[in-house]
Amino acid sequence: MTLPAPFDRLRLPVIGSPMFIVSGPELVIAQCKAGIVGTFPALNARPAAQLDEWLHQITEELMAHNRDNPDRPAAPFGVNQIVHRTNDRLEADMATCAKWAVPLVITSLGAVEDVNRAVHGWGGIVLHDVIDDAFARKAIDKGADGLIPVATGAGGHAGTLSPFALMQEIRSWFGGLVALSGAIACGRSILAAQALGADFAYIGSPWIATKEANAIDAYKQAIVDGRASDIVYTNLFTGVHGNYLKPSILAAGLDPDNLPESDPSKMNFGSGGNSAAKAWKDIWGCGQGIGAVQAVESVAERVERLSAEYAAARSELAERSSSFAA
Repeated sequence: MTLPAPFDRLRLPVIGSPMFIVSGPELVIAQCKAGIVGTFPALNARPAAQLDEWLHQITEELMAHNRDNPDRPAAPFGVNQIVHRTNDRLEADMATCAKWAVPLVITSLGAVEDVNRAVHGWGGIVLHDVIDDAFARKAIDKGADGLIPVATGAGGHAGTLSPFALMQEIRSWFGGLVALSGAIACGRSILAAQALGADFAYIGSPWIATKEANAIDAYKQAIVDGRASDIVYTNLFTGVHGNYLKPSILAAGLDPDNLPESDPSKMNFGSGGNSAAKAWKDIWGCGQGIGAVQAVESVAERVERLSAEYAAARSELAERSSSFAA
């Protein structure tokens, strides 16, 4: 579909996904300046008053960039809101987002009509992340503008459905904005997401291994060293199933091959659920696509690499398509 302004000025059809702890102003600003959408979870700003400071910083720096670079303006940014009942900051954080007219709000763990109406009131767009077609339909019914299908292999809280199946079902009835998530880490995969019907590729884990990410060096290096086989899918740490790096689970003294189940009714996004290790801080979220990450580099360098890979994949696909057409 035709992308609405300001999402029609991206260098690549990519949204950098919001990652707990890891995503902060430095990462978001670097992503936007490089030409992709940068986002962060509102809950990363602690205390809550820091959210206003972060949005001020992001807005001012991107405006300054646009003044100095009228020929390559920054991409828009977004804020992720956990709309689950356990988030007692939601109302205050939404008021702060309204103050700064955040262009994109990503909602997770519930679809709330009042939140969607509020975002529309200041001219923003809402994308809601979903793990199956039923949740997708509920999100659109409640006023979301678009969807983020979280397919198998995505970092953090993820679903189990193939992106082929999930996109096929969603695109059978929905023609709006879609950002596909799930093990996308190279330019070829960005093009594949578009081929499946997505408007954007929703990429998370590769940004952890960047200089601007708020992650310790050991976490960044584990991304570089890791492969798909190093990812463990479990609900132990938050009550919601997600993907995590095996080395961090081992470091916490746990057996990644024999993890107990957590009680999903006791969701806790900052503690370790049934474990003393804390999710995201000690237990590192990560997706299956990390085999494509070969080094820790700057966001600008990673976007440059993705752009080159994407262009090469498009050229290769054109050649293959012409051979079939002949």
